[in-house]
Amino acid sequence: MKKHLLILLSAGMLFGSSATEAQNKKELTVAFGSCNRIDLPQPMWPVIAKEKPDVWIWLGDNIYGDTDDMAMLKGKYDKQYNLPGYSQFRAQVPTIIGTWDDHDYGRNDAGKEYPYKKESQQLALDFLQEPANTPRRQQEGIYASYEYKVGSKKVKVILLDDRYHQDALTKDTQKAYIANPTGDILGAAQWQWLEQQLNNSTADVHIIGSGIQFVPQQHPYEKWANFPVARQRFLDLLASSKAKGVLLVSGDRHIGEFSKITPAGMPYPVYEITSSGLTHPAVNNKGEDNQYRVGPLVNQKHYGVFRFREQGKKLFVAAALKGEDGKVIYAEDIEVKP
Repeated sequence: MKKHLLILLSAGMLFGSSATEAQNKKELTVAFGSCNRIDLPQPMWPVIAKEKPDVWIWLGDNIYGDTDDMAMLKGKYDKQYNLPGYSQFRAQVPTIIGTWDDHDYGRNDAGKEYPYKKESQQLALDFLQEPANTPRRQQEGIYASYEYKVGSKKVKVILLDDRYHQDALTKDTQKAYIANPTGDILGAAQWQWLEQQLNNSTADVHIIGSGIQFVPQQHPYEKWANFPVARQRFLDLLASSKAKGVLLVSGDRHIGEFSKITPAGMPYPVYEITSSGLTHPAVNNKGEDNQYRVGPLVNQKHYGVFRFREQGKKLFVAAALKGEDGKVIYAEDIEVKP
């Protein structure tokens, strides 16, 4: 079916845009995923490689570091980088980019208070093979942007850092997060950067990634909705910037799902695709409330994929969550509206 396009990705890069030009072909494949343990089997890499992705996006919890020991964190990154399956995957995929979430940041649920965030940032960028002395190496946070061509069209990937500047949260007696009404996620510099990325963009599609979910509000776990002012600011920016074809992606939850929302002032609905469960999905999660969900809640190992294709003067994207066998679990065909 054809739908208007706005997809949210939960996941960050440089202060200022970094453009990477793919071949000027009529199709572009972008795959993405999160929640990946080095101490568990990783069967997904050859399956994802069969998609022949032009770009792979890490959406956080790329390893489970969970340590204040930077030598240990580096060792886990090195182990992941050199695993035979992932090494072969790296050799097959032209471009690998990504952001982080709490477990590769250093501590579960950690935010701006984490004392080793500067050191951790450099290790994450080493893993992503960020060149030395780039702006991303100097800024506070690993947010970044990239651009790719699909025929005459342009796809922009904006990866956010939802950890480095995130304000603190507390939990109630049931260990559910208590919202921080005035709390922030991105910090002043990253907000300014994001506004520039959207307001000054000439792209036809904007994939925006964050480690935690943008749209869902009802579950008790980490999410943008725990920071309602920041979440509304983000949605308002999507509308005011008039950015074309926004796609949101996120991780963190150990489930996969499509969410759909039409923010005030937007001429079309926004989709968020959460893909979280490369090695250890929440198989016991049979369902949870999400008034924005379309399609099923996915509680098996999976990954996400976008296939963009230019057809005449129009741009289409097939968005899907796929399982360990490479078969589609849920998909939507979406027409990108100018």
